[in-house]
Amino acid sequence: MTTLIGWIESQAVAEDVARLLAAVAESGREISQALRIEAAKGISAGTGSINVQGEEQKPLDIISNEILSAACEASGVVSAIVSEELEEIVVPSGAGGDARLALVFDPLDGSSNLEVNGGVGTIFSILDVGTPQAMETGRVLVPGHRQIAAGYILYGPATVLVLTAGADVAMFALEETSGTFVLTREKVSIPPQAGEFAINASRRDSWEEPTRAYIEACLAGKSGPFGRSYNMRWCAAMVADLHRILCRGGIFLYPVDTGTREKGGRLRLLYEASPMAMIVEAAGGAASDGTRRILDIEPGGLHQRVGVIIGSRDDVKRACSFY
Repeated sequence: MTTLIGWIESQAVAEDVARLLAAVAESGREISQALRIEAAKGISAGTGSINVQGEEQKPLDIISNEILSAACEASGVVSAIVSEELEEIVVPSGAGGDARLALVFDPLDGSSNLEVNGGVGTIFSILDVGTPQAMETGRVLVPGHRQIAAGYILYGPATVLVLTAGADVAMFALEETSGTFVLTREKVSIPPQAGEFAINASRRDSWEEPTRAYIEACLAGKSGPFGRSYNMRWCAAMVADLHRILCRGGIFLYPVDTGTREKGGRLRLLYEASPMAMIVEAAGGAASDGTRRILDIEPGGLHQRVGVIIGSRDDVKRACSFY
């Protein structure tokens, strides 16, 4: 049985990166437990407070953010924290003088699903941003191809950790009795194409013409231009939709539309699109905003939004041909 720690050691990552990955995994175990405890209390409604995204916070958004932030503090290797729930960079008080890593994360993706016991998850990225002295926002605003590692934790029937350090993608499941993540799949590979797409169809009236034309081509089935039938899936949590695609292929679309164009898109580049793009590309897939590779986009701000088309390589290439 290969544990997460054993797998990390096999990747020959630096000691501080290994320590931070272990801390994130432990945070995932704590968040998984918190989800179960708070659900038993019937807690899922909003707090009434609004985060930097203009979205109402759930109690578990705040709890998850606190768990991950505490892990960064305790690790001693993190010089900067960037979270969906925090307006600015935070420099941990426990950062050592040689701490050089930033942990960038969405602590609880899809938290609106909590009300129906749907899939939620944590998305994270590790960057080398240098020591904490005079930390500036610009140090974190780097394109996704400079990520050291990226991953997500899906809290579902099982708590699953998916991780890449660049070379390949591995999946781990939390063994509840021991609290240990154990390897379940390695060298994960996404099929080049599949008959499934995921898109928020409720936004159809806001879709721009390339999106509308691509989806109509999918829905045309075997008699359409693609010559095959498609199923539509939508979990309302990027982490859940991308996990399905990583397991069996398909495409996820949240492109810019008339309702999000002014903001640049819906999903955040640094802690949603870029980490997922790193994972998907390491598994043989592709990720684009329609015209640009996600991992090549230069961020202009901590919470910059972007359109996302991601998944099976051939499906993404075909979709992008409409843009």
